[in-house]
Amino acid sequence: MARRSGFTLIELLVALAVFALAALALLNLGGENTRSAARAETRTLGGIVAENLAVEAMTAQPAPAPGDSDGSEALAGRDWRWTRSVSATDDPDILRIDIRVSDDEGQAAERVLFRAVGS
Repeated sequence: MARRSGFTLIELLVALAVFALAALALLNLGGENTRSAARAETRTLGGIVAENLAVEAMTAQPAPAPGDSDGSEALAGRDWRWTRSVSATDDPDILRIDIRVSDDEGQAAERVLFRAVGS
């Protein structure tokens, strides 16, 4: 009887299963990279909005009054909601300003700054 060379059906199925697992792992990795890039973009754009609000708070004359305020800004075709909390500190000449920026998915950026009351 002549001996045949080649792969058996079981060997082919095992090879196909290994290839399918490797392909799924690569697809998952690609999806995670895409999600990471989207999160980085959200944090970066939210940070820009927070920095713009911080500049406004630092240059406003007179200094913002203690209390909370909120609003929204548009940047890069997206709407960003923000809240600003101005509070007194132990030093009566210094204000603490907390700025939080969020989008539809949640908080994107936060900034804390201190400002002299008289400047």
